[in-house]
Amino acid sequence: MSSLRIAAVIPARLGSTRMPRKVLRPIAGRPMVEWVWRAASASGLMDPVVVATDADEVAEACRARKIPVVMTSPDCPSGSDRVREVARQIDADIYVNIQGDEPTLTPDFFPPLLDLFSRPEVEVSTLAVLCPPNEFTNPNAVKVVTALDGCALYFSRATIPFDRDATKFTGYRKHLGIYAYRKAALERFAALPPSPLEKLERLEQLRLLENGIDIYVADAPRDTIGVDTEEDLVRAEAMLSMAARTT
Repeated sequence: MSSLRIAAVIPARLGSTRMPRKVLRPIAGRPMVEWVWRAASASGLMDPVVVATDADEVAEACRARKIPVVMTSPDCPSGSDRVREVARQIDADIYVNIQGDEPTLTPDFFPPLLDLFSRPEVEVSTLAVLCPPNEFTNPNAVKVVTALDGCALYFSRATIPFDRDATKFTGYRKHLGIYAYRKAALERFAALPPSPLEKLERLEQLRLLENGIDIYVADAPRDTIGVDTEEDLVRAEAMLSMAARTT
């Protein structure tokens, strides 16, 4: 692992459909994207850690805070495509795709994600946590099931696995949308067209599984607050304000 160069990319666009301009929304005195960048940088595992954007306003906000920025095409259909654009400008062995709307990430999320690459068969890794009971049936909390070696079998917005005998199963695993790719896997993924299951579930990671690219899943230290709504923003503000007071 120590010999691998690992670059982190935080795709950040202003035009989010559910919550426009959210990456620049202030949380406890900092724009959301700065919290994400600080967590990734503080892990000490990735260099560089850059924000990838097509918006001058995002770039200016980042530069004002000494956050490295790479400008990418406004035509990128997804965050993964933005990461691939960065990969063509910054050479690395592994690229980490970190969502710009995950302000409650902390440095300890990155070791389990990256430790998987000590296994030569791992091309792509991601994270999961035990799903909170109140999110078992929430389609926005994506579930993942894995083989015994941690290789993902399927991701779904449905509650999987199905508890046929009503045993009151509570072991559902919630997927966290942070990915690490070896360079060849990233290139292959981004070059593939959207796949049938991906389009049906609206889950980009299914494109990998449908094309025979394995994803290995590590346990994250805890859940995060991915910000999609004003309510999420309030919760993240409360958590980060409290953390700032106790440090």
